[in-house]
Amino acid sequence: MSEHSTDAATEAFVAHRNLLFTVAYELLGSAADAEDVLQETWLRWVGVDLSAVRDPRAYLVRISTRQALNRLRSAARRRESYVGPWLPEPLLTSPDVADDVELADSVSMAMLLVLETLGPTERAVFVLREVFGLEYEEIAGTVGKTPATVRQIAHRARAHVAARRPRGEVTPAEARRAVEAFRRAVETGDLRDLMDLLAPDVVLLGDGGGVVRAALRPVVGAGRVAQLLRRIALRAVSLRAEQVNGHPALVVRLDGEIDTVLALRLDDGLVTGLYAVRNPEKLSRMTSETALRR
Repeated sequence: MSEHSTDAATEAFVAHRNLLFTVAYELLGSAADAEDVLQETWLRWVGVDLSAVRDPRAYLVRISTRQALNRLRSAARRRESYVGPWLPEPLLTSPDVADDVELADSVSMAMLLVLETLGPTERAVFVLREVFGLEYEEIAGTVGKTPATVRQIAHRARAHVAARRPRGEVTPAEARRAVEAFRRAVETGDLRDLMDLLAPDVVLLGDGGGVVRAALRPVVGAGRVAQLLRRIALRAVSLRAEQVNGHPALVVRLDGEIDTVLALRLDDGLVTGLYAVRNPEKLSRMTSETALRR
């Protein structure tokens, strides 16, 4: 490849890097795996004859999606032996992610867990169509299906996600107020305040990855969850609201180090899901903001 072609390839890749990362992250739920996908995408991209590429953005998305699908299938096997519940890797995100409501919704911890219930191809079709607005013909070439089949897959995936996504829209302001009220209740350890905020059938999932202590099974019910949150409050030195995956979440620090990222799922004004990521290997993206783009 000539120096001019290398410069053009680099320019196109850099221009779309954040988009490619976002696609890979939404498919994998792992920033580390998404970064590996970016590296694989670059290695393939520099070998492409750019004169034959009509739309660099679409071409790069196709490469990264295929690489992510390869990883997604192997990741599913790895997660079968994961110690305790597996949760997505949390990202510290900038305010502009929260401003894009559709993007923020698509990368929320709650939505990423819904996407985990889809098969690899279904997940790719849903993300590319519903989040990034690709045409069925573009998606068909990416996943190796006919446009008609992709339409059917998209219809099934939409119905599947709609049945499992959080009920009722929550504005960013409402989410901030809910998280702040939740923070105060956890910080004070006031059981009555906590019980007022938690849905009766609230579920807490803890991800320690076998590296640090965490619940190995879902903790179900407002009473049990409230007691567990009180124990967290007793250990915490700092309990602060941060923008995580486009939504306010609580970050627990001990001795200045991040110990737990606690994301919330809100349904009809109550907390119905709590996702406590404690695995240290998943907390590296909480020290600086990650740029996400559509």
